[in-house]
Amino acid sequence: MMLQRWRSNPISFIETVLHDPETKKPFKLLPAERAFLEHAFKRDDEDRLCYPEQVYSGPKKSGKTTFAGIHTLTTLLLFGGSYPEATICANDQEQCVGRVFTIIRRIIESSPLLKREAKITQDRITFPAFDATITAIPSNFATAAGGNQNISVFDELWAFTSERSRRLWDELV
Repeated sequence: MMLQRWRSNPISFIETVLHDPETKKPFKLLPAERAFLEHAFKRDDEDRLCYPEQVYSGPKKSGKTTFAGIHTLTTLLLFGGSYPEATICANDQEQCVGRVFTIIRRIIESSPLLKREAKITQDRITFPAFDATITAIPSNFATAAGGNQNISVFDELWAFTSERSRRLWDELV
């Protein structure tokens, strides 16, 4: 099965299935991205990811947003299990839809295998065959609590300052 092969080598999934919206060709990961993902996707004896909480950081204009999209799609589709969910959080609705969510949408639209399987709306992407969902929410959106997120991406985490944002962070991780 292809899914099992990609789970055992997620980098192969990224560099085969996920296409760069700018070049329309499969991504080629940078050495630092490759090293992070090799460590991030290690699994334990029960086949669960060893590191349920992960943080990736880099300097401005280093491709963090695109990498967040790559990481989100890979985690959701390969390691999400039943009814996987991804939540993209940012400081306001414009930012949460305008950055990470947009790059995820662009990656899907540029990737022939994913494009056929995805249903895309303004703030939600679903993969019906996987029962998978990606949702964009602002940091003050209270209904994310109690969800079943497999991955939550916080764009511009440094700017999450309100008590409400901190509670959202605590409930999502």
